[in-house]
Amino acid sequence: MTDLTLPAGVAAIATARAQKPGLPGLDAVREPVRDAGTEPLLNDQAYDRIKHDIISCTLPPGSGISESQLGAQYGFGKAPIRMALQRLAHEGLVRAMPRRGYVVSPVTLQDIQDIFELRLMLEPQAARLAAGKVDASRLKLLDDVCRAGYRPGDIASTHRFLEANASFHVTIAQATGNHRLAHTIEALLDEMTRLLHMGLTSRDRTTEMQHEHGALVKALRRGDGTTAEQICREQIEAAREMVLTAAIKSRAVMTMAIPTGDLG
Repeated sequence: MTDLTLPAGVAAIATARAQKPGLPGLDAVREPVRDAGTEPLLNDQAYDRIKHDIISCTLPPGSGISESQLGAQYGFGKAPIRMALQRLAHEGLVRAMPRRGYVVSPVTLQDIQDIFELRLMLEPQAARLAAGKVDASRLKLLDDVCRAGYRPGDIASTHRFLEANASFHVTIAQATGNHRLAHTIEALLDEMTRLLHMGLTSRDRTTEMQHEHGALVKALRRGDGTTAEQICREQIEAAREMVLTAAIKSRAVMTMAIPTGDLG
């Protein structure tokens, strides 16, 4: 299977070093709960930093990494870096290469197919189940961040936009009361963020997403599960089209036969 080459906009992202942006009210959705007054263990800190940079494409798909390189880059010792890489390998975000360190897992056409198929199976149903149960003020906060949009090629604004968008959908999943469903969707959206970093360089969907989010919030607030399910499905399909367009434009797949008929 052929790996995708990152478009030029993401290549710019990959060469920069970004700090994880803060968003009031967002961390409660996206970050693990820890005891008040305690600092995360070094292992957790290393894991969080490396995972953030993989998802945001600061560490680009297909790039080689090593314990010594990451230790120097993030200022952690060998043990925290080793533990972080083991966790990330378990999640499929990095691959161990015998005697050669690790490689950040490439993005392939099969990845795009699998992730979007799973989202279409899970998220529209979650939206239906969440209708009438969501915290509308919470969704409004996240939607306001999405409405602010992003600047293509700007790491901070792009990551802030994508974090708010992911948290918007995780919040809906959590409202179903099915914690396993919410956890699965959250894991999918972590993988999705890497794909969207590619797709957002090909076109600006800010205006479209503003309309989609606004309509979805209204349907959820009034308890209209049928409409919420349909809007969610249409939004995922629009995102899939955007990501596939970016993939097809990628030099590595220019001559490939793209099985678009199998992706629906």
